[in-house]
Amino acid sequence: MTFKTIEEFKQAPKHPVIIVLDNIRSLNNVGSFFRTADSFLLEGIYLCGITGKPPHREIEKTALGATLSVDWKYFATTEQAIIELKNNAYKVLAIEQSDNSIYLQNFDLNDSPKIALIFGNEVTGIDKSILAMCDAIIEIPQMGTKHSLNVAVCGGIVCWEILRKMKCI
Repeated sequence: MTFKTIEEFKQAPKHPVIIVLDNIRSLNNVGSFFRTADSFLLEGIYLCGITGKPPHREIEKTALGATLSVDWKYFATTEQAIIELKNNAYKVLAIEQSDNSIYLQNFDLNDSPKIALIFGNEVTGIDKSILAMCDAIIEIPQMGTKHSLNVAVCGGIVCWEILRKMKCI
């Protein structure tokens, strides 16, 4: 397998998926999402609220240079990001445990051509007002005692499954 240079990555067609980070507090998690977006050739990342922005030494520890390949944009609020995404015909999916969430393996994309995935704060999750703006809420089933995953780990699992459902993998 050959690896792309940053220039080759920039020129390559991207999978129509945008990761939206809603007030992610850990810069290491932000960097991990950049690496995930690079690994899966995603369209980009939207950084919202208190989420840290490149360039930052702590983000680079886990991004390992992916901040140079992956396009990103900052929004003061996640609401602003969602409005832009919906105006550009993205199906907006929150990744959150909720009474009305759908298990990831049961979620049907209905041939949605463009997807945005919102991942929330490590402690408080995604605010109810943001959830109300989303087209669906998706949850990864949990079977252990903790009932939670690290948000960046969750991001990798969800991105893999969404790309599989889109027939990109």
